[in-house]
Amino acid sequence: MDVTSTYKFARISARKARDVAREIQGLPVSAAIDLLNFTPRKGAELFNKTMKAALADAENNFELSVEGLFVKSAVVGEGPTFKRFKPRARGSASAILKRTSHITVVLSDDALAVPSGKKKHVSEKGAKAAPKKAAAEKSAPKKAAKKEVSAKSDASGGGRVDEKLGMVYDSAPPQVDDLKEINGVGPKLEEKLNSIGIYVYKQIADWTDANVEEFDELLSFKGRIERDEWISKAKALHAEKHGK
Repeated sequence: MDVTSTYKFARISARKARDVAREIQGLPVSAAIDLLNFTPRKGAELFNKTMKAALADAENNFELSVEGLFVKSAVVGEGPTFKRFKPRARGSASAILKRTSHITVVLSDDALAVPSGKKKHVSEKGAKAAPKKAAAEKSAPKKAAKKEVSAKSDASGGGRVDEKLGMVYDSAPPQVDDLKEINGVGPKLEEKLNSIGIYVYKQIADWTDANVEEFDELLSFKGRIERDEWISKAKALHAEKHGK
């Protein structure tokens, strides 16, 4: 059974009151009243009064149990607008619109009305998502295997070999080279290379054409690595430092 209560000509704009209406719709009455009591908005106070009037009707006139009631709908309609004016400069006036609204709350004791609809909606959504989830779980081992193949561990320095990036480190190795010694590499570019996993000259010296192409994209400048001769400079710096 439905119990309706309406607050006519409430001194609040419909737009502001609808924010509160959306929050309480579909909730049990006890939860809705708790929410309204702790919401510091004028609309919450007006909805609280309207809901208490509906509760009183349900208890006294229709002998319904308060515990089984929920908010079936909370609707806000626009009421008349009072027009006032405020004096402004040079004898002019600006309009002030004092808006009103009609607040309607419908309580129901039909426990299956809202919850079943929501559960059905969720279950349908879950049923649609289930095949996708199963397919994702099925493809997960394949993706993991592919990742293991493309990223082989490097026993010498704790790095790993990536097909696109060459040899990279997940964290800084014990010995780090000053990449700023390479032509065209400044502090910011060095920081960016470190974030990708490039820390030593040997990594740049071993780059293939595919690696150079990938870093051209990552560092957002095409042809600069080849133009500034990063690979040859890195080889020279590595040989100078390690005597190889």
